Amino acid sequence: MRRLAKRKDIELWSLDECHFQQHGSRLRMWVPPEVKDPILRHAPTRKSVACFGAVSLSTGKFVRTMCNVLNAETFKDFVKKLLRHRSRGKRMVVVLDNARYHHAIMLASMLHKYRAVLTLLFLPPYSPQLAPIERVWKLARRIATHNRYFATLSEVLQAVEACFDSWRKANPVLRKLCGII
Repeated sequence: MRRLAKRKDIELWSLDECHFQQHGSRLRMWVPPEVKDPILRHAPTRKSVACFGAVSLSTGKFVRTMCNVLNAETFKDFVKKLLRHRSRGKRMVVVLDNARYHHAIMLASMLHKYRAVLTLLFLPPYSPQLAPIERVWKLARRIATHNRYFATLSEVLQAVEACFDSWRKANPVLRKLCGII
């Protein structure tokens, strides 16, 4: 991968997907001793918003799309969207995990069509630590969903979208926080 990163004709991207859940998550927090301990409400539901995301390892550009379900069809749509962000004259190499829908038969025709400009590079099984996009998900959850109560799924979506939109304005900061530079 280091060899690929040094090549000027190749653009490396890290791609992954995650869920942002309505029931929220709790993170340790500091409360001054003179203040009463906070009570965090918790939504009793398993509803979530699915998200595909990819980050360019050279520029820090972040592309994402929200969807209801993660499957081969939504993955195919995301890859087409991602291809629109390819730098002119460069081959796009996308590093991703081995989710079942990344290998779906319905992707074969699309991958064949874009074979001159797109290569999928699969990580070894059970190795999320090798995917830089995982840092993006961790930071997004910390900023947008930890220690917060969401009464509806649309509130989760608004919080996550607001977090991602703020990153678009502060792209160098995102790159530094995620260790992508």
